[in-house]
Amino acid sequence: MTGNFARFVLRLGVLLLLGASFCPSATGQHADSLAQVKSLFVQSFSGGPAARKLRESVVRRLEKSHRFRLVASPAGADATLEGSGEIWVRGFISTNIRTPSSNAQAVYSGYLSLEILGSDRQPLWSWLVTPSRLAWSNIVDDLSSHGAKKLLQAANLAGATAGVAPSAPLARTDLTAAGATFPAPLYQKWFEDFDDLHPGVLIRYSAVGSQLGVERLLAGSLDFAGSDVAPQEIAGAQKASHLYRIASVLGGVVPIYNLPGVTQDLRFTPEMLADIYLGHVHRWNDAEIRRYNRGVNLPDAEITVVHRSDGSGTSFVWSDFLSKTNHIWDTTMGRGTLLYWPVGIGAVHNEGVAETVEKTPDSIGYVELAYAIQRELSYGAVRNSAGEFIHAELDSIAEAARTSDISGELPASITNPPGKYAYPIASFTWLVIPAETSDSAKRAAIMELFRWVLTEGQNECSALGYAPIPRGIAEGQLQLLTANYLEENRSQNGGRNTFKSAVR
Repeated sequence: MTGNFARFVLRLGVLLLLGASFCPSATGQHADSLAQVKSLFVQSFSGGPAARKLRESVVRRLEKSHRFRLVASPAGADATLEGSGEIWVRGFISTNIRTPSSNAQAVYSGYLSLEILGSDRQPLWSWLVTPSRLAWSNIVDDLSSHGAKKLLQAANLAGATAGVAPSAPLARTDLTAAGATFPAPLYQKWFEDFDDLHPGVLIRYSAVGSQLGVERLLAGSLDFAGSDVAPQEIAGAQKASHLYRIASVLGGVVPIYNLPGVTQDLRFTPEMLADIYLGHVHRWNDAEIRRYNRGVNLPDAEITVVHRSDGSGTSFVWSDFLSKTNHIWDTTMGRGTLLYWPVGIGAVHNEGVAETVEKTPDSIGYVELAYAIQRELSYGAVRNSAGEFIHAELDSIAEAARTSDISGELPASITNPPGKYAYPIASFTWLVIPAETSDSAKRAAIMELFRWVLTEGQNECSALGYAPIPRGIAEGQLQLLTANYLEENRSQNGGRNTFKSAVR
């Protein structure tokens, strides 16, 4: 990871390390859910210069609500609220056309990441806030009010649900995994937190792309893989029949762009994106782009198209959306992890595409939402199947799953769903495991890891810009995993496995 990316991914990890030095008092209750939290300690926020103001603004709103009793130290608190936030200037806009240089007003963007941890350091809730509008001087209020509102809504609606009992203490073992870069920021945090809970288990995850991850898993060099694509799309149905896939989280692929001087959020139609990546639209002030972006001072500049050069699940999601919405794309390009791009320059991994766009004026690319935020890149709204231009955010990504046709078997694709407020380039991402694991220590560790991911781990998805799996789906997969994968590996008889057919 580059320095900027590492700082973004590790900010919450730094907060965890700082918080771990505090020992909760015996008077603080053990909170298993957000509903049980009555007293709350708000730790100092990390990030840029605005972090302190963001914390103060969040605290004011929580105090006004009277939902929590805010305490001055973690001693006696039921839980701790940790945060990270940054605000940056996107550009300047003139408020007086006669004297534009002397009447320029800054236009801001930023984010606020919030997470609540129980006294046992287990995640109870998280959220990532992005600006709800083009904020000017009030972006601190915009971010903090939205974040506090989401927290209070969750606290008031939360029910005290019984958790899934963890397994017996795990034997010492190492798990080697690799694959999708799409969920890599979250996976790195998940696996580090799991290592903390189970010191004898070390998980190594390499973000090498979905295709290479599945190929390495089939070659026997990995214990599990990450993929944004159903395994049969990479390896074929016969080879994939020996693999299980488990949806771990939801994310969104966003069109990022670097247009110096353009402070407005652009709007993209599926046809526009297809035409840009097919090379049919090659200048930013093309009539097709101007039609949906009236009032934006688009430059008369050549568009530099950036795409993935490696086998990528993110490319599959991007091309799957364009195939569903554009007949020409579907017949000439299709969907896949590796595509023969007619225009543009290639970059490796989500991070490579984000870095290339960041350094290349007048460029466009596509990455998972977290990579756009950590690089402070602009990303556009995309027109969905209901005709609405929707920005990728946690609510709109979750809406894509909620409004998709999910009945029993999870679909390999949820792009272009029917919901009016659904972001159209959303996707499940998957953890992929072999049907059988002969090493009993590894098998137990994988089982406990996936149990934790589908339960407690879902509570920390949102802090990094991912939407949790809908509870019903997570519970169903956990039941199938427990009933079938574990039983199959106990017997090792190679019999038909209903879990495999249920989620493929």
